[in-house]
Amino acid sequence: MRSLHAVAAKRCLLSLAGFFLLSASLPAQVPATHAGRVLKAWLDAMNSGDRAKMKTFLDASLPDFSLDQSMAMGVRSGGYDVRKVQQSKDREIVVLLQERGPARQFQSLTLLLKGDDSDRIDDIRLAPAEAPPELAPPKLTAAELDAARKGAPFKRFSEYLDALNLGNRDRIQQFAETSYPSMNVNNQTNFAQQTGGFDLRSIERVTPTSIVGLVQERSSDQFARFTVVIDSANPIKIVQLSLSAVPRPAEFPIARMTEPELVSALKARLEKAAADDKFAGSIILAKLGNGASNVLFSGSYGLADREKNVPNTLDTKFRIGSMNKMFTATSILQLVQAGKIKLTDPLGKFVTDYPNKDVASKVTIHQLLTHTGGTGDIFGPDFDAHRLELRALDDYVKLYGARGLRFEPGSRWEYSNYGMTLLGVVIERVTGQSYYDYVAEHVYRPAGMTGSGSEPEDKAVSGRSVGYMKRNGAWTPNTNTLPYRGTSAGGGYSTVGDLLKFAEALMSHKLLNAEYTNMLITGKVDVGNGQMYAYGFEDMRKNGVGAIGHGGGAPGMNGELRIFPKSGYVIAVLANLDPPAASQINGFIDGRLP
Repeated sequence: MRSLHAVAAKRCLLSLAGFFLLSASLPAQVPATHAGRVLKAWLDAMNSGDRAKMKTFLDASLPDFSLDQSMAMGVRSGGYDVRKVQQSKDREIVVLLQERGPARQFQSLTLLLKGDDSDRIDDIRLAPAEAPPELAPPKLTAAELDAARKGAPFKRFSEYLDALNLGNRDRIQQFAETSYPSMNVNNQTNFAQQTGGFDLRSIERVTPTSIVGLVQERSSDQFARFTVVIDSANPIKIVQLSLSAVPRPAEFPIARMTEPELVSALKARLEKAAADDKFAGSIILAKLGNGASNVLFSGSYGLADREKNVPNTLDTKFRIGSMNKMFTATSILQLVQAGKIKLTDPLGKFVTDYPNKDVASKVTIHQLLTHTGGTGDIFGPDFDAHRLELRALDDYVKLYGARGLRFEPGSRWEYSNYGMTLLGVVIERVTGQSYYDYVAEHVYRPAGMTGSGSEPEDKAVSGRSVGYMKRNGAWTPNTNTLPYRGTSAGGGYSTVGDLLKFAEALMSHKLLNAEYTNMLITGKVDVGNGQMYAYGFEDMRKNGVGAIGHGGGAPGMNGELRIFPKSGYVIAVLANLDPPAASQINGFIDGRLP
């Protein structure tokens, strides 16, 4: 016979369990800081569904943001609750949100106020996030999964997936007319071609009118969370359908392979991608050794020039986009190592005639290297209008030099091609050489890179591929999108062999000594998604394991260089197609390396 004490203890445990479950579902308390108060005002407007209330908030705090877009966001999400406060300062706050709608998706929100006393928002960003363990939904039972597959929401999603996976516009059009008339058929057709379709991986939540789960791209390791909501009065009709990219869930790990297994799988992956016209380019997978590298695999696929039927080879020169930033940062660190520049020096110490004195006096070399200077970007209407007039690095200063700072230098991270362009100007002022001559002499030559450069687009370069971008379902040369010449921010060209030589020279300290090499590649700023930004390098290491490097992408070009300092592996992939042609191949290898 149980004692009253034991019964009371059990009741107490049940009460505590109920309390913890209730606590996990309650919203977190938002701090009473300036940023916290603005966040609460945003949440109140978003969660109200009231157009006038949202307009009042935007007028006060975010006047450049679209009212229609804000209202659509509220409808799509169902509103938000704060689940965790991850970082809090007076004028900056980072929180974990959860949607109130059927998806119950988690989002990380960063809100940063302008550097004054107003309620004006300088930056607000939402990014998908995984649920913390204590807030993750319980797994559906076998019976619940069986019932979910028989429900109308799953049937509608299955019909959508069948149409999308066929990649046939007429079939997608038919589905739209039957079940989702507001769907953009052209966008969905392009989406199908880009992703190769999706495979269902799991069902997470289900109600009589909604279903939420995970799918994986057929052409990559990328996961997405899908949400389907149907009309309760007419179950054949969909009222909401969305797919949002999410980090790969821990429950779906990628199996590591031996080197022979990886090479075999990589060959099959490349051959299929090339046959599907989703990869054209070159690749090298190697492992650095003592003084030399061991090439585990190399190959080239597709055409460098489709009109002339010229194949890609290992010597083909591909445009590399932002990968130039690694060469620029290496050059700056060489000058720091030589005592000619200090990382704390302001831009104006070297560019003494810089038009905007605020930028010249406040922005340091360190901040330009880490994209924390607030110098903004170069792309947009001004660039489009003057694309072929921007011939020297000083031309960019003439065009953009008078504009002010986007934010107080050092207060946050924002990718800035203009900042990297300014570092090229600094190199020219300090050395008396052109940026191009300095990099050729101090980076390319000691590394043995003979197929890299930044020659103007109107100059014939032997072996340089034509870049192809997808337009209306067809590959079109990207000629009319290219700058006159690559800059210190990007736009040059290289070969996969040269990128391997750069990795070898860097890690063997031919370009910088050990101290400055480490300074160059070690992360300085957290940019989210588990990545840090170093000096012109991305640092994706965890506890010393992982890669450093940089990617590049623009219409008709995509490239990746990944160096694994601990294991010695190097991945160099270059493509003359739109992103993510090379990035997907890099990701495939990265996730399977021994």
